Amino acid sequence: MPTLTFPKDFVWGAATSAYQIEGAWNEDGKGKSIWDTFSHIPGKVANNENGDIAVDHYHRYKDDIRLMADLGLKAYRFSTSWTRILPDGTGKVNKKGLDFYDRLIDELLKNKIEPYVCLFHWDLPQALQDKGGWPARETADRFADYARIVFDRLADRVKFWATVNEPWVAAFLGHAQGIHAPGICDYSQAYQSAHH
Repeated sequence: MPTLTFPKDFVWGAATSAYQIEGAWNEDGKGKSIWDTFSHIPGKVANNENGDIAVDHYHRYKDDIRLMADLGLKAYRFSTSWTRILPDGTGKVNKKGLDFYDRLIDELLKNKIEPYVCLFHWDLPQALQDKGGWPARETADRFADYARIVFDRLADRVKFWATVNEPWVAAFLGHAQGIHAPGICDYSQAYQSAHH
């Protein structure tokens, strides 16, 4: 039986999403995302759980990174929270939000763990959802603004970037089947979301 080997340049790491790990959902100027809204509707999430605290990565990131280093991980793929950086999805930047990602990246690099940043992992700002969400073309423009802000601040230390995590999931589970935030059941909105 042949032995499976990984290439010498294969990178072992861990991956998370901001909503699923950070917690601190209403601290330091963070705005509300569609998942903050959706998960607070009784019956939408198993056991009525939510990401209000999650694993409290926002406060415990140094401990989490220490665990990653102890495991020998060389990469950490995380997403930035759009609403932690732009509470309303557009407008004034929340300095405390960007400062968190600065501290996170600096700690990763100190521990010889390469940061891989994903800009969107399903947590659209609720304020943008209220204006039409992903089915509205304007949201794609606001995403470009947000991406530019994050890149301008973090690109001096981040080499690897992803734009949208699983766009099909955000578009179709959120807008056609309604089982993910924002909980809409309309295939036309799903197709518009996927397009944008």
